[in-house]
Amino acid sequence: MNISKDIRPISYIKSHAADILNQINESRRPVYITQNGEARAVLVDSNSYESMQKTIMLLKLVSQSEKDIIDGNYKDHDSFFTDLEKELDITFNSK
Repeated sequence: MNISKDIRPISYIKSHAADILNQINESRRPVYITQNGEARAVLVDSNSYESMQKTIMLLKLVSQSEKDIIDGNYKDHDSFFTDLEKELDITFNSK
């Protein structure tokens, strides 16, 4: 992997947009865009972006779940199903 191929100035992006998109979609590696010598943005293929978004959402759920457990905001198994049965007016098969 040669990361220098993945760092491009914005002027290059402007004049080689199609080539950059091909590179991103073929390699699945992000391209870092610089402006005045500083990193300003990152281009990624749409599949990688969607995967990152899903991962972030899952990590947020895990983090919130951990916080709920620490704060005591949860029900044990039996209480959950008892309340659910009442709410739905059904009975689950018990052992």
